[in-house]
Amino acid sequence: MAQPPEAPAAADLQKFGYKQELSRSLSFSDLLIYGLIFMVPIAPFGIFGSVFNGSGGMVALAYVIGMVAMMFTALSYSQMVRAFPMAGSVYTYAGRGIAPPVGFLAGWVILLDYVLVPGLLYLIAAVAMHSLVPAIPVWLWLVGFVLLNTVVNYMGIQMTARINKYMLIAELIILGIFLVVGVVALANGKGNGFSFDSFYNSETFSWSVVFGAVSIAVLSFLGFDGISMLAEESREDARTIGRAMVAALLLAGTLFVVQTWVASLLVPDTAGLLANGDPEGTAFYDAARVAGGGWLASLAALATAIAWGFANSLVAQAATSRLLYAMARDGQMPRFLRKINEKHKVPANATLLVAAISLVLGLYMASRDDGISLLSTLVNFGAMTAFLALHVAVVVHYVVRNKSRDWWRHLVVPVIGFLILLYVVINANIAAQVLGFAWLGIGVIVLISFYATGRRPVLAGLNETEGSNA
Repeated sequence: MAQPPEAPAAADLQKFGYKQELSRSLSFSDLLIYGLIFMVPIAPFGIFGSVFNGSGGMVALAYVIGMVAMMFTALSYSQMVRAFPMAGSVYTYAGRGIAPPVGFLAGWVILLDYVLVPGLLYLIAAVAMHSLVPAIPVWLWLVGFVLLNTVVNYMGIQMTARINKYMLIAELIILGIFLVVGVVALANGKGNGFSFDSFYNSETFSWSVVFGAVSIAVLSFLGFDGISMLAEESREDARTIGRAMVAALLLAGTLFVVQTWVASLLVPDTAGLLANGDPEGTAFYDAARVAGGGWLASLAALATAIAWGFANSLVAQAATSRLLYAMARDGQMPRFLRKINEKHKVPANATLLVAAISLVLGLYMASRDDGISLLSTLVNFGAMTAFLALHVAVVVHYVVRNKSRDWWRHLVVPVIGFLILLYVVINANIAAQVLGFAWLGIGVIVLISFYATGRRPVLAGLNETEGSNA
């Protein structure tokens, strides 16, 4: 009798002291679609004005640099997922590539991204839908999005993958409509005319300005790393995870650059946007109105609400539940979070907990005037800081521990990626830095308490497998 296709991957997992509990059913295309949906092909619709203002109008350049920075990170991810083909993302890679305590802190920091981002997405979508249908309050839209996504995620990863395909097609169609209408409008003399000022403008350019904007723009790219969370649900080998991450980044990044370039040419009041920012978050929709009128502006707003509140938050909830599951089975989160639903093969309790946190967080932040901006800065800071640990893990695991002489992949790439992200973190919002380091400090206290109570972080099978996958 032939072996089932998941057998080799399951055997790899057993080498690290774990058993196969999740369903290995995802193909390369499923992983690619998952990553694209997580990043949201139309993500700039919602934050275009903030990036435009922060970059001095060079919004396309901010996205180009963001894509390059994230590409180095994706290449480091691809190396670590080959060494450790399991769920957990940077928590797993830093823990096994450097040391378990470092892994715990990396996992703790990236929780700022994974645990907070579903609440952020639900809140943005609920506010957008409320603006379109004012009769329904923000809190009711938020509750509806949370309940819908929780049911879909609970039904299993295959259900999530099927819905992802339909949502991706819809987003690409809407993006295509905007680009066609926008280019035709520019050709007919509308907007500001063709120029490359959004790529480089000598009057406003400075590296600190551009990288400050990159720290906002990278919110659109966060999600490619979520593909690594599905390492135990891919039916192909570990290299497929890395290829899917790189491909998703290239495709999404290209779409981001093109759409922000076109939108920048259609901004009705460039000077006003640069001087006053975009407090209402409508800059992209204003550009769409210039191109095609009210119908295109409304279509863009509706698409943003559905993409962020359903498609993106759906995969964000799935990725977050896998992170909590991975940390729980190592005893670094409450053990009840490792429970698997035997019928649907999903982390049941982790999925429900993420839904509850998202609901409470979203409702609370909806009552604050700065709720969306505060959550956005925290999400970005958490991800960037955790990615720094990822790059260090590549060098330590391959070059220091296993004496690799593949200098490009195991030294040059992670060092460049580290330096780019470090510069982004340094130029990030001050409030994000303060709150982010405060969260890291809490993690250090939790780690100390583990040692004080005799529960130091230990990863299953680490001694037996360490260094065997160089």
